[in-house]
Amino acid sequence: MNRRLAAGAAVVGTAAALVLSGCGADEEEAPSGAGTIGVAMPTETSERWISDGQTLAAGLEEAGYDVDLRYAGDDTAGFKQADQVQAMIDGGAELLIIAAVDGAGLGDQLKAAAAQDIPVIAYDRLLLESDGVDHYVTFDNYAVGVAQATSLLQGIGVVDDDGEPTGDEGPYNIELFAGSLDDNNAHMFWEGAMDTLAPYLEDGVVKVPSGQTEIVAAETWRWSKDLAQDRMESLLAQFYADGTELDGVLSPYDGVSRGAITALALDGLGPKIADGMPVVTGQDAEAASVKLIREKMQYSTVFKDTRLLADAAVAAALAYLEGGEPEVNDTETYDNGVKMVPTYLLGVSTVNRGDIDEVLVDSGYYTDDEITVG
Repeated sequence: MNRRLAAGAAVVGTAAALVLSGCGADEEEAPSGAGTIGVAMPTETSERWISDGQTLAAGLEEAGYDVDLRYAGDDTAGFKQADQVQAMIDGGAELLIIAAVDGAGLGDQLKAAAAQDIPVIAYDRLLLESDGVDHYVTFDNYAVGVAQATSLLQGIGVVDDDGEPTGDEGPYNIELFAGSLDDNNAHMFWEGAMDTLAPYLEDGVVKVPSGQTEIVAAETWRWSKDLAQDRMESLLAQFYADGTELDGVLSPYDGVSRGAITALALDGLGPKIADGMPVVTGQDAEAASVKLIREKMQYSTVFKDTRLLADAAVAAALAYLEGGEPEVNDTETYDNGVKMVPTYLLGVSTVNRGDIDEVLVDSGYYTDDEITVG
């Protein structure tokens, strides 16, 4: 276990003890073999989801529970995760924590879980079109979009460090990327970003030469780096071959950012921002992108401390298993199409080059070696 996972395990282990204590348990931890909790993660192709799964498992095991942790490989058909969740139910899981590949693809499994009184916690991705979702733990996804758009505007000089207009009227050319539309978070990110960009688009300070300002045109299916690179190459060929300058790229996720940066570099831009690389945003503070930020190739990323997300999920799980109710701080935002899902929201922060050491290294999220270029 690396330092980041070890730190996460310590955090969630502490939360577990606190929740058990608050529910009147005689011991700080549940006894060994207290039961099995199913943890379904979407993919192992992203370092973020590997870390989330392992950190959740460590915290739940620290509390004395067995963990059935499975990754769905981002199965595009959606059957693999459905089969995995059904196997967890059939295997006697007492509770499910699910980060979905397809938010609307687990209806039968959620119905089966509800029939057996198995609590279901949606983890960072909202489970859609089902009343079999008991709780949702996530970050403030609208705020993620606001942070990404604000960082883009800061990078091109339209707003200052406080997010206030600088008076620079541009115009600046940008292109917009969205996430996968089967993930509810992609819509929340887009809404926050577009609400933030709207006044500058309306005034002509910022322009989108491709005209692709609708989420369906900007989608990156399953958050694919390769698809992002392909689309960026297409945009450059269609709208910038005449010498039109591209100043910035709104990217909702670091993998998408790296795909866009690869295409931009192949087109002769960069390699660094000072050399002509457009300002590119991101999300998740993946090590590969943090290295790019250190190298001044990617401008920023939105950091979501997934140790705290795992902490919240473990605390919610233990509350249910001890007969209580988990903490909720939002009951009005996350409508899954059938019900308003009780939610616990966490905050986010933007990381630029100057924030890396304080936010990511000093907190123990990464060691310096993990994000050192070399």
